[in-house]
Amino acid sequence: MFGVPRGGAIVAGLYSSLRLGAVTHDPNDADVIVDDIADSGRTREHFTRLYPFTKFIVLVEKTVKSNWVHFPWEDDPQSDIEHSVTRILQFLGEDADRDGLRDTPARVVKSWKHLFGGYGKDPAAVLGTTFERGGYDQMVVLDNVEFYSHCEHHMMPFFGRAHLGYIPGPSGRVVGISKLARLVEVFSRRLQIQERLTQQIAQTLEAGTGALGVGVMLEAKHFCMVSRGVEKQNSVMRTSTLLGAFLKPQVRQEFFSLIERGQ
Repeated sequence: MFGVPRGGAIVAGLYSSLRLGAVTHDPNDADVIVDDIADSGRTREHFTRLYPFTKFIVLVEKTVKSNWVHFPWEDDPQSDIEHSVTRILQFLGEDADRDGLRDTPARVVKSWKHLFGGYGKDPAAVLGTTFERGGYDQMVVLDNVEFYSHCEHHMMPFFGRAHLGYIPGPSGRVVGISKLARLVEVFSRRLQIQERLTQQIAQTLEAGTGALGVGVMLEAKHFCMVSRGVEKQNSVMRTSTLLGAFLKPQVRQEFFSLIERGQ
């Protein structure tokens, strides 16, 4: 068996002392690869990709259904994450103990809870309350809804405006306009790419209202374009998702025309 450095090597040595297998220093010669703890799962993913036909086992499994498990003898979850932020500051070359940074890890974790608060909310529940439309069967548009998100590739901000439209369905009910803004908020407060964010808002709005059609258009500035890479300061990315009746040319035209009037 091969023990993943460093903790896995200890486990392999323990198994060897119990006569459960011989230790090899080359994973290519191993029937089993062992590690001490699986926390994020990245080490296991790395070795199973390189050695797909070799069994991988761990002594302690901490990843359970994507939840982060903490043992009683460990720090509480927030303190654990704060330590990680401290290590990031040290990696950048900073003195994490200087006055300006001493409380930064706690502040970062607090801000993350807000910036990524969409993970703890159910987008379908946001549209749970609807109202009788009172005979209204035309297009409803809410535009210029500000949103703030972070790209999942570099964890850098992208932000802009969302424009939403829908045509009430045969159930004869409409959704409160504040709920439309909250729907944007739930999905944007997660790690995202703009294309998926646009689709998620549109698909959830369609499913939650039974609308005859839905249109969503997002326009945003991406810091990964503005402050790194090609550094194009004035670039704006626009994405749209059209569903149902909004795929008809005349409905599409009406939707984008109403958006242009509001800008």
